[in-house]
Amino acid sequence: MGRHDGFVVFCPDTAPGERVRVKVRKRKRRHAEAELLEILETGPDRIAPPCPYVPRCGGCRLQHLEYDVALDGKRRQIAEHLARIGGLSDIEVRPAEPAANPFNYRNKMEYSAFETPDGVRLGFHERGRWDRMVALEACMLATPLGNAARDTVAAWAQEEGLTGWDRREHTGQLRHVVIREGVATEELLVTIVSTSGCEEAVDRLEERVTGNHPELVGLLHSVTDGVAESTADLPTRVVWGASRFHERVRGVTLELSAGAFFQTNTLMTETLYEHVVQAAQLDGTQVLYDLFAGVGSIGICLADGAREVVAIEIVADAVEDARRNALANGVENHTAIAGDVRVVLRERGEQLPRPDVVVVDPPRAGLSGGACRRILEAAPPVLVYVSCQPATFADNAKRFVDGGYRLEYVQPVDMFPQTPHVEAVARFVRSD
Repeated sequence: MGRHDGFVVFCPDTAPGERVRVKVRKRKRRHAEAELLEILETGPDRIAPPCPYVPRCGGCRLQHLEYDVALDGKRRQIAEHLARIGGLSDIEVRPAEPAANPFNYRNKMEYSAFETPDGVRLGFHERGRWDRMVALEACMLATPLGNAARDTVAAWAQEEGLTGWDRREHTGQLRHVVIREGVATEELLVTIVSTSGCEEAVDRLEERVTGNHPELVGLLHSVTDGVAESTADLPTRVVWGASRFHERVRGVTLELSAGAFFQTNTLMTETLYEHVVQAAQLDGTQVLYDLFAGVGSIGICLADGAREVVAIEIVADAVEDARRNALANGVENHTAIAGDVRVVLRERGEQLPRPDVVVVDPPRAGLSGGACRRILEAAPPVLVYVSCQPATFADNAKRFVDGGYRLEYVQPVDMFPQTPHVEAVARFVRSD
């Protein structure tokens, strides 16, 4: 962020202390968005990005900054959103928890396939473009195993003579490759997404990928002939092995399906959950609500400190995963309920035990107004908010403060090094 005659201008690829020449692409009443044309004076915190695909690739946006500077920028981003959107200017926003590994941390990678003069390649979208791609030899955010698995699939696709998907013409065969990894368990799950008619070619991948990667627990094949760029909710068959893999966090082993949500940074998930434990301050007597529970990971990890855990999740398959995970880990005080948080709390609130602590882990859109109201009606003494989007968190924080809560502190956690994204754990307590 910079200023021109006091007017705020947001421009990527810049660093603190720099003077730059930019071109405004979008102007609004209070700010403008611009692209960098030239660096007139280089700031002291700029470094050479170690990745050769920066800035063309749309994945990393902060590799040009010293890590400590980028980390503090994430803390300041949360504080500024709380002040500007939430009107909360005196909140303790603690120094961000640094990542254990600034690189090679992602346990899930989703590659797009596309055609080049040299045949099919795997990579990512070029920054800001839906129709242009960047071919990768290696991704610095992927783990070594993830990179090796991608190379195996890429070599297979070339040998099979498969064509990559053309996003303008909507033609081609290979569309995506999704690689998921249990970092703590060393398990690998690979999903090939193609148009119909590639079944025999995908079947021939089995021997190569199982031979190269003993960590493989499953090879899946999803098929789509539509134009949408999605890998979710597609007809899928198991080519080899299982349709699920396992990950372990805080001593809990989780079984995850190919499409299940789980934090993409396993090592920092341990840190994130530790901060949730500290914020919840369970002593074995409380009823804990785990809202937007996904596969149940937070509630199951905290169950030994609670008298009872009630997990609510709208995705039915995830609820089944949560029940299965609780059973597999011997957690008997955990109940998983399928449904919208807002609706379940409204319609079943009287039948459920009153919560002493509520943990919410909503998607990037944050909590709806209805969900906020239902939580305020439940009136837990302690509310722990796990945020992945500072702007929507700031809006929700204002709602809770206006509803009678005090925001004690916010603890940022760097789950996504080299990107602007930041996770945070916030502790609210009732004022009365």
